Amino acid sequence: MAEAPKKITYHKADSELELVWPDGVSHRLSAEFLRVHSPSAEVRGHGVGQEVLQVGKRQVAIKGLEPVGRYALKIVFDDGHDSGLFDWAYLRQLGDEHSVFWQTYLDKLAAAGESREPKFIQAKQL
Repeated sequence: MAEAPKKITYHKADSELELVWPDGVSHRLSAEFLRVHSPSAEVRGHGVGQEVLQVGKRQVAIKGLEPVGRYALKIVFDDGHDSGLFDWAYLRQLGDEHSVFWQTYLDKLAAAGESREPKFIQAKQL
């Protein structure tokens, strides 16, 4: 099990969660990035191949942070999603491998012909 961050700060103006780890490494992860990589069944599905691509989450923000024991963080998003528990090891992996996770997500969006923009914004642009 990974160690807990020694500091967790939500930067509301930037919609970014900052995690400072005991070894001094620091990550800033956007609310959108965390939302689309939620470890919940809604996102991951209930098995391999059942993942659900999250679209239109560019403007999502974090509404609340709740510690879960000594091993995880429950993130409450302003789109109502609150069912994923981000354990410390997963948060560390998301930070350490951010560019790979992000590019994979962008590639999946492109392949599906989907967008990061919420549907109401896409409609206004038409």
